[in-house]
Amino acid sequence: MKDAAFISPQAMDALQNWIVHLQALDGAAPKTLEAYGRDVSGYLSFLVNHRGGGEGIAALVSVSLSDLRAWMAHERARGVGARSLARSLSAVKGFTAYLADRAEGMEATAILSARGPKFRRKLPRPLTISAATAMIDAVADQSTEPWVAARDRAVITLLYGCGLRISEALALTWSEHPLPETLRIIGKGGKERLVPVLPVAREAVADYARLYPFEPISTELLFRGVRGGPLSPRLLQSAMEKARMRLGLPATATPHAMRHSFATHLLSAGGDLRAIQELLGHASLSTTQAYTGVDAARLMEAYQNAHPRA
Repeated sequence: MKDAAFISPQAMDALQNWIVHLQALDGAAPKTLEAYGRDVSGYLSFLVNHRGGGEGIAALVSVSLSDLRAWMAHERARGVGARSLARSLSAVKGFTAYLADRAEGMEATAILSARGPKFRRKLPRPLTISAATAMIDAVADQSTEPWVAARDRAVITLLYGCGLRISEALALTWSEHPLPETLRIIGKGGKERLVPVLPVAREAVADYARLYPFEPISTELLFRGVRGGPLSPRLLQSAMEKARMRLGLPATATPHAMRHSFATHLLSAGGDLRAIQELLGHASLSTTQAYTGVDAARLMEAYQNAHPRA
């Protein structure tokens, strides 16, 4: 953790306990916990320099809104972008709320109500329906080994046909074959959801299973590398990089773009936003609402291209 040597042992203990709390109760992902730890340790180190002394628990209780604003100004001055600072502020607020529940006399309302910097959320970059279909075929056509071609087709089809994250697709085991009509997926933060499986996805996985050259074991991963080890996400990313260059697609045509395409095409076809939120496993509807922005952007593009007075 950044500048941890300058933080008091009491504050470090509080930070570590908060990380353990998040891991145990919220099921936060390891990378998320690592980022939160960096963010809060940087904030604590700033307070040491800003206030001129060790920041034990008693000192943290007295942190003011002006201290928080000074930290935010410091972060912006050293080049931290609005999006990154908003994430850091979220971590600091979470840590502050944790402390307020445990430190007597701490009034955290001002800190918790502080507004983060405004930033324009990036819209997802989905593929068109024809491009998504072409991508699946192109990825499969790149391998001369039939079972590898079938494997790659099956994985990409699951991303587009079921809206799975690549990590979720690669976490499937042979116990789930043949794929049922509904998959139970454990997503980010241990959040569980049910995902309908299209016949085309079940067929793609079945084709792969017929060509699979190893002995399938129910407890082992469904998708394997050529040597029998776990399939690396990087291999799929590389396969899609080659395919998009052949197809003339932009650099945004990544495995995650197939998941974006799943959501956008559902929404365009009249899908309910709440239902799409459940299918994607988003904790917040605001995350899913980004796809309404994509729809609106496409509508405006069509208007500008087609309207005679545009």
